[in-house]
Amino acid sequence: MSYQQLDMRILIKKVMGSVASLLSPLKKECLLCKQNSTLHVDEFGLCHSCYTRIPWIREALCPTCGRGEFCSDCQRRLHSYFIRSRSAVRYDETMKELLARYKYRGDERLKVVLGQMIVHSYHLLQMDRLMLHVKSDSVQELITFVPVSERRMLERGFNQAEQMAVELGKRLGIPVVPLLSRSKHTDKQSFKKRSERLDDLEHVFELNEAIDDDIGGSPASSFVIYIVDDVYTTGSTMNQCAKVLGEYFSAEIFGLTWAR
Repeated sequence: MSYQQLDMRILIKKVMGSVASLLSPLKKECLLCKQNSTLHVDEFGLCHSCYTRIPWIREALCPTCGRGEFCSDCQRRLHSYFIRSRSAVRYDETMKELLARYKYRGDERLKVVLGQMIVHSYHLLQMDRLMLHVKSDSVQELITFVPVSERRMLERGFNQAEQMAVELGKRLGIPVVPLLSRSKHTDKQSFKKRSERLDDLEHVFELNEAIDDDIGGSPASSFVIYIVDDVYTTGSTMNQCAKVLGEYFSAEIFGLTWAR
């Protein structure tokens, strides 16, 4: 074989390799398992194995909070200041580990995953709104979020509910407005009894003083407001936030959370 023939074979091999790489799916690092894989759904940044482990809530059995099973919390609540709330996933052990990585260990890349997942909550809610005949094109939609205290912000460096709200707003084209502020710090609600949560959250949330500048309109205007949070546990936090907003706005108020 001549040198010219050898060079030609090498050139053809390189060209074929380049064509094959262009035609084959690109492999990227999965945001959950961190393995280089062909991503199952690129918007999530997850491989097939990790994506199939997501415990999606497909059907809401509790009409108020969207839980996929009987809900005693909503049965006991005397008054709900939000119309309905919907969540994307069940808060199982896999999802707890995912949130811990993001919320407590500071892996902020995961905001993209959780932000995309909460779009599912929005779609579940829109189906319910159509059934309730409350969907209207004449009202202004706003996304807001549950605020954290200054102390919690210093500890984590970010508000996970705010980041999820921003990711959701990008995908839906709905403005995100910080309508609420937190007037005092409270300990983690997950460690408390239901009665303690209710007492602890009284007068914790208040309206953001710059609210009029942010919304560019009158409080008397008609709005649909979505309150975003990471996990819906008993609904006490969501209900208190909705109560404050309901005192100021003529609005349909709904909850959107990542997990239930």
